[in-house]
Amino acid sequence: MSFELELAAASAAPAGYSPAIAPHPTQTSYDHVVLPGDFPDPTIMKVGDTYWASATTAEWGAVYPIFSSKNLLDWELVSHVFPDKHPAWASSNFWAPEFYQENGRFYVYYTARKKGGMLCVAVASADHPAGPYHDHGPLVGQEAGSIDGFAMPDEHGDLYLIWKEDGNSCHQDTPIWAQRLNDERTALVGEATELFGNDVRWEGPLVEGSALVRHNDWFYMFYAGNSCCGKGCNYATGVARSRALLGPWEKYEQNPILIGNDTWKCPGHGTVTELDGRWFLLHHAYFAQSHEFVGRQGLLSEFTWNAQEWPEFVNRSPQAAPLTDLARLHIAEEFEGNELGPAWQWPLGQQPTSRVHEGQLHLTAKPSRLGALVARRTHVATYKAATTLDFAALPADTFAGLAAVGDPYNALALMAGNGQLQIWHVKSGKQQCLQHVFIEPCATLTLRLEVWGGQRYRFAYSTDGATWQPLPTESFTLNGTYLPPWDQGVRVALVAQGAEDTTAVFNNFIIRNQR
Repeated sequence: MSFELELAAASAAPAGYSPAIAPHPTQTSYDHVVLPGDFPDPTIMKVGDTYWASATTAEWGAVYPIFSSKNLLDWELVSHVFPDKHPAWASSNFWAPEFYQENGRFYVYYTARKKGGMLCVAVASADHPAGPYHDHGPLVGQEAGSIDGFAMPDEHGDLYLIWKEDGNSCHQDTPIWAQRLNDERTALVGEATELFGNDVRWEGPLVEGSALVRHNDWFYMFYAGNSCCGKGCNYATGVARSRALLGPWEKYEQNPILIGNDTWKCPGHGTVTELDGRWFLLHHAYFAQSHEFVGRQGLLSEFTWNAQEWPEFVNRSPQAAPLTDLARLHIAEEFEGNELGPAWQWPLGQQPTSRVHEGQLHLTAKPSRLGALVARRTHVATYKAATTLDFAALPADTFAGLAAVGDPYNALALMAGNGQLQIWHVKSGKQQCLQHVFIEPCATLTLRLEVWGGQRYRFAYSTDGATWQPLPTESFTLNGTYLPPWDQGVRVALVAQGAEDTTAVFNNFIIRNQR
């Protein structure tokens, strides 16, 4: 199939990004992948008839996506907590946002690393769930680090922050703490109380990701234990309960209550919600066939309460079916409007200058590393991606192209410039050119990336959109197993490297998912 036909087919699907799979008919099962792609540590809250969700963004901007839904299954990306610049006090590790609402005010308690210092739990607030949010800065930052903040009123109505001391970062235990919040909900007051720690074998080196709910006069804390991320992860979900928020807490003797299966690996770190008297945990898990190459995806898993008033999941594992209608997750971007849509990302603190004009993306170059880049999450580990570059307009000594990116220090890219094409291999910040070919002058140049299983990569190019020249050769592919960081999936990016007064022009961008 030619690139024009591929692009036309992709354009038949809705333009831009929507993580929803499809409108669902009336059905009994709510167990679904509702946030496909790299959306770890999801949070959820209900306001009126609308559900709101967010998730970890780690080292990518914009920080903390905000989704809305009326039915828990079909979600729309509407904004971000920090859509442009992230808070000035923080440098990285934007993890685990948690919503809280009170008296028409909305709060996001989140984790970030203080510049030159430790991980902290901080808070931002807004008058509407979609924002804009005003940051109030850190609430707590212990020497070992403090992460995974969750706000919960106690049995007297006093609001407390629950968080994890990140002791596993320095080979120590990981107690879960609680401390009262002030009336403005922007600072801690009084003394901290330790609730419990990792003292059961399945929990391994840590307990974290606390999410609390009250049911029949019990406080229930859903929490995660063991190793969260990567191919060797063994994450699982447990639950504890108490009559009083500050304890004593009793862990369920049947823990863990949610473990992996043949389809979904390492389920954990979720938030509880309710619909029509039914109970759900929105949590993350790796799809077994794509694992770390796509990242931890947002799943909805239903649970019930047993006779002993403990939560139970069917078969103690996620029942969500694998994604099947992959065509609805194709990305077809023809750069309509006057700015990039909210699904585009960039490396944290490196938001590029870009402009959308007359169906083209104008991306201002940067000289460092890969250069300036804008990226999209992937949904599967086998796919094709392509873009058409206005090659004739590319300034001298400026390179532009298409890349598979784990982070700015780890990437594989096909870059055009100075009358040639180059394959760039970037690993641990070290860049080398694996292959280059000279090409005749042409108006436009189409670049294509093919990926199999997240591990094998091959590029191709076309000067007419129909005849393809593979790079490297047909019999050879590049190894991309090194690309994903320990806690993130691979993205596909448009890249421009060169002097900061130069611009690369892209005509389109597609990703077509395959099994």
